[in-house]
Amino acid sequence: MRTTLPLADKRAVRTWIWSVASKNKRAFAGMMSLFGAATLVGLVGPQLLGDLVDSVSEGTTTAHIDVVALIFVGVLILHAVLRRQAQFRAAVFGERLLAEAREGMVEHVVKLPLSTVESAGTGDLLSRATSDVDKLDEGLRQAAPEITIATVTVALTAVAMFITSPVVALGMLVAVPVLVVATRWYRPRVLPKYEEALANWAELHSSTHETADGGRTVEALRLRDRRMAINDRNLDKAAGVEWYCSRLWAWFLGGLDVAFILPLTAILLVGGLAYAEGLAGIGAITAVVLYARAMVEPLNGALTWMDELQVGNAALRRILGVQEIKPDPGDESAKPDGTAIAVRGAKFAYSTGREVLHGIDLDIVEGERLVIVGPSGAGKSTLGRLLAGINAPGSGSVTIGGVEVTSLPLIKRRNEIVLVTQEQHVFAGTLRENLTLPRAASDDELWHALRTVDAAGWAKSLPDGLDTVVGSGGEAIAPAMVQQIALARLVVADPHTLVLDEATSLLDSSASGKLESSLNAVLSGRTVVAIAHRLSTARNADRIAVMDGGRIVELGSHDELMAAQGSYAALVGSISGEKRGAMR
Repeated sequence: MRTTLPLADKRAVRTWIWSVASKNKRAFAGMMSLFGAATLVGLVGPQLLGDLVDSVSEGTTTAHIDVVALIFVGVLILHAVLRRQAQFRAAVFGERLLAEAREGMVEHVVKLPLSTVESAGTGDLLSRATSDVDKLDEGLRQAAPEITIATVTVALTAVAMFITSPVVALGMLVAVPVLVVATRWYRPRVLPKYEEALANWAELHSSTHETADGGRTVEALRLRDRRMAINDRNLDKAAGVEWYCSRLWAWFLGGLDVAFILPLTAILLVGGLAYAEGLAGIGAITAVVLYARAMVEPLNGALTWMDELQVGNAALRRILGVQEIKPDPGDESAKPDGTAIAVRGAKFAYSTGREVLHGIDLDIVEGERLVIVGPSGAGKSTLGRLLAGINAPGSGSVTIGGVEVTSLPLIKRRNEIVLVTQEQHVFAGTLRENLTLPRAASDDELWHALRTVDAAGWAKSLPDGLDTVVGSGGEAIAPAMVQQIALARLVVADPHTLVLDEATSLLDSSASGKLESSLNAVLSGRTVVAIAHRLSTARNADRIAVMDGGRIVELGSHDELMAAQGSYAALVGSISGEKRGAMR
């Protein structure tokens, strides 16, 4: 059952921003100082023009006008330089916040239990780590600096207006109620929709990723039309919310237009009355009008960029929401007494009411080779996940050395028991980096691991050996080689218990046989639980567990189970019959 990752609340967002700003106090102070300086310089222009109007009306010389014009040009250049520097500093500061958010999320995700990550779905996590970060990037690098500049500009401009002529400046107050009403109407409606839109895009990314990742299955089962219908439905949901947000924005813009027109009209009306009563001169009225006109652009920009900031805020809540999931710390004091594994009455369900394991009882002694076989859907992989501590049983227990596997801290758990599935990944980087993921290792240890899994031959043929870049954008690696790299990581990790979930399924029969021979030699004395669909791998096991319908229906050696003529013998017989039929 897929779970929805949480959203951080407003308090968490404010706390995070404050903590990051506190770490970069000097950069933040420098940025804000430049914003203030740029705004103060920008206020000089209207004042100069107002004084010039008064001078002209009272009679002045051409030389005085030239001097004022030169000063005005100088002020404009200085304002542009300061504004540019402020925007640059803000962009750098925004990148620091962005890096902090991205790194914090990735660092937290890799510490989460695998079951939590899987239940959330790859699309949601991928969306939060990519498109949500991009939205936050737009908000931090563009919206935040512009809003900061606009806010400081509007505030200081309003002060300058009242200093120039308090009476005339009163006309600008008519815009306040319009802006307040429009903003209070718009924000509560649009913010939840932006969060919904990002969630919809995450769902679309998830369905697209799953379709592409399972392309062969889609083609084999002719699911193309069904998958396209799912994607279309998800796209329609996302587009519908985007359309609703656009309609809200259009209505909000109408309110802004009214708020921008009213102050100019009111200032001219009040200014005319004030001039008639001798309360304000032409120069003061001109300056206030210019100030009011100058406020329109930053105010409009602030409210326009506020929309981007709202999206960035929604994205930040999603990014920080991942960090609200507390990693399972485990019990640091837990110390297994030995490596024997005991499963008692283990039941498990991926979703409520749909149990897939029904009271499993199993003992695995230290150093045993156990192979789990059974038809597809019998619960083999689920049992393997419980043994590796990826999932905890819904009821019952899975212990190692008398300690619940899932109670062990994650790092300690991975030192005790490791699961390798048939789905493996080669990370973008060198072969050495891929092999040393479990722990640091010398070249001799790495080549030993590669020889163990019969991969040393092709590894030596790589252009730069262990330092060859593989994965995305690097040397092409065949699926069988990917599986060998995964198994080589196991040798490097050196755990005492291994759970192999059809780990050799991608190799051809001869390679699989050579690989298992190598593993048998290297893993001597270790506990190995192999989940296999090739019954040939079960013959040399100490014991074989046959699963069917979420239960262990048979348990014993190959010879014992064949003599019992039960489910295992029937499986062997059916495969033998298929082979004979294929040969005819």
